[in-house]
Amino acid sequence: MDISVVISAYNEKESLPELMEWIERSIGDYSREIIIVDDGSTDGTWDTVLKLKRKYSEIKAIRFRRNYGKSAALYCGFAEAAGNVVITMDADLQDNPEEIPELYRMIVEEGYDLVSGWKKKRHDGVLTKNIPSKIYNATARRVTGIHLHDMNCGLKAYRNEVVKNIEVYGEMHRYIPYLAKNAGFTKIGEKVVHHQARKYGKSKFGIERFVNGYLDLLSLWFLSKFGKKPMHLFGFIGSLTFLAGFLCAAWIVADKLIKQSAGLDYRSVTDQPLFYISLAASIIGVQLFLVGFLGELISRNSTDRNKYLIREKI
Repeated sequence: MDISVVISAYNEKESLPELMEWIERSIGDYSREIIIVDDGSTDGTWDTVLKLKRKYSEIKAIRFRRNYGKSAALYCGFAEAAGNVVITMDADLQDNPEEIPELYRMIVEEGYDLVSGWKKKRHDGVLTKNIPSKIYNATARRVTGIHLHDMNCGLKAYRNEVVKNIEVYGEMHRYIPYLAKNAGFTKIGEKVVHHQARKYGKSKFGIERFVNGYLDLLSLWFLSKFGKKPMHLFGFIGSLTFLAGFLCAAWIVADKLIKQSAGLDYRSVTDQPLFYISLAASIIGVQLFLVGFLGELISRNSTDRNKYLIREKI
């Protein structure tokens, strides 16, 4: 099979029929499957999907019992995808399906592992989307080392091997290129894509996405650096802290003994604030070391965190 199109849909019953017609016109003769994941919609989206399934035999459909978020929808869609090239797009008609043939060509002919869309000209609010998006993408480029102008664009193309070897959870859909890079898929490209103004409904993402995106980026950076080796961070800092505290305490005790043996005036060890600071540093150092040790045990025995309650699958 040539193409798998994975679509995450949450309360998009108006847009799905139009989107399917648009996809059918755009893909042409490529063999394909359309995987629609209903992310716990409450507006009748699933009934619309069932009607579309009767019209388009290539549709596969997954329905969640509740709203888990876009990352969960992509995770389950990726698990089902069988096409050589996997295309992701949103269901709100803001992504243009006419870009799919060129994205497919870039993966197959130019050898990219992943191609991300770049909404160079956006049809969103300047203050609510454009400016925050520029700040977010500049920060993401700096932290991840991946020079994409629009890392969070929903329209992307992947080699099938990529989606089968990355773990999308929480709200990490924003950083799939970074996940792919960490998994060893380093040929990541970009294509300018046409962005549509929203036709139905309203955006499902509020202002909190900027705070969450920043926190997720820090979390992902930490996990990529120390997720499999927490002892390298906590053990190192803990060892330094313990050593500093131990040496200070030893110096205070030694200074007191030397002065006492020489008959000089000396301060009691317990009268010196530095002794208690050193003692606290030693205890904190031991605790940090143990945190790293426990982190190592957990990382070596971790289980699959991605458990979503799928209500129906067609």
